[in-house]
Amino acid sequence: MDEQFMERLVRLREDFNRPMVISSGYRSPDYNAQIGGAEHSAHVYGRAVDVVVGGELAYDLVRLASLHGFTGIGVSQKGPYARSYWMFVSCCNLCRE
Repeated sequence: MDEQFMERLVRLREDFNRPMVISSGYRSPDYNAQIGGAEHSAHVYGRAVDVVVGGELAYDLVRLASLHGFTGIGVSQKGPYARSYWMFVSCCNLCRE
């Protein structure tokens, strides 16, 4: 995982003040292609995670992620986690460096 990304993620987790369940982090290019991920996904660069979060906590995490400078934020209700959302957070600006 990218060191700058991880430092930012730790600060986000500290402000969120709750455990963050990460369902996906770094993906090899081969694995990323296997699961249908974007060719230049931030996951391939170690600059993205998917977090399992639900209810009002999802709104809190989106707000905090934005305040912490995460530039790629997405929320979905799909996936294997019943009655939960998953949230994608990345620092795409770090991918261009």
